[in-house]
Amino acid sequence: MRRLSVVLGLLILVLVVVGGLTYTSRNPEKATLDDGERKTAPGKFIRLSAGVTHYDIAGPDSGRPVVLVHGFSVPLYIWDSTAVALASAGFRVIRYDEYGRGWSDRPRVEYTPDVYDRQLGELLDSLHVKERIDLGGVSMGGWVTATFTSRHPERVRSLILVDPVAGKTGTSLSVAGWPVIGELAFQMIAVPTMAEGQASDFVAPEHFPDWADRYRVQMRYHGFGHSLLSTRRATLGADMDTLYAHVARTSVPVLLLWGAADRTVPFERSAGVRAAMPAAEFHAINGAAHLPILERAAETDSLIIAFLRKR
Repeated sequence: MRRLSVVLGLLILVLVVVGGLTYTSRNPEKATLDDGERKTAPGKFIRLSAGVTHYDIAGPDSGRPVVLVHGFSVPLYIWDSTAVALASAGFRVIRYDEYGRGWSDRPRVEYTPDVYDRQLGELLDSLHVKERIDLGGVSMGGWVTATFTSRHPERVRSLILVDPVAGKTGTSLSVAGWPVIGELAFQMIAVPTMAEGQASDFVAPEHFPDWADRYRVQMRYHGFGHSLLSTRRATLGADMDTLYAHVARTSVPVLLLWGAADRTVPFERSAGVRAAMPAAEFHAINGAAHLPILERAAETDSLIIAFLRKR
């Protein structure tokens, strides 16, 4: 019996050591994001209640403020093309990295709608943006911006949604939903593949050869994986179309753009969003997948600018 206990003990020790080595080798998060790491980063930084937020402002100071919110994991550069076009058209364009992404802090919190809502509100207050804003969100940014609009309609002039998360989300994350073990598995299995996985957002990913490399920069810092998994947990069981129906009741004008070849949030889901917001101006973007703002930049930029000028 004693010999069996020793064997079992050694086996457990081996499993722990092998598991630890595997986790260390697979986990891309090797550094802590701090002021020293941010020295070479572009843009600006401001400290809010949950940590430092990275942001960028373009266009004339006197321009009408347009705030652009990125999606689940690609930082503010996802809006590069749109930001240039809007700034050139005379708008004051504000973009920022949500907590856990890009060059913003990765607080060890639950990434609930309240966290994202508070970050956006505090950023606007800190930048002394008192007038109503035009607000744009792509993918998961649709969840963030629709939440903000439904809660603070007096602060929003119009809402632009690009391939937003839609429909009812799942109710299970499988193994990733388990306490402790789920987080370890997500960090070892899912996170290392995130950069290459972004290619599915495009019809022609070869046109964006540096996309994965740009994405990998944020993966080096502790807390990235936690922010993603926590966000997924926060959306479990959510009915996004119900949220969009709340936005419709605010009477805030909405522009809805959707890549016809989207596989990330399938184009078919646009029907539910349109039903929830029947007054929204809708455009299907042919030749684009999840990111028409990049694959069909000229077309989407012109639609967004025309929509804003109507307001």
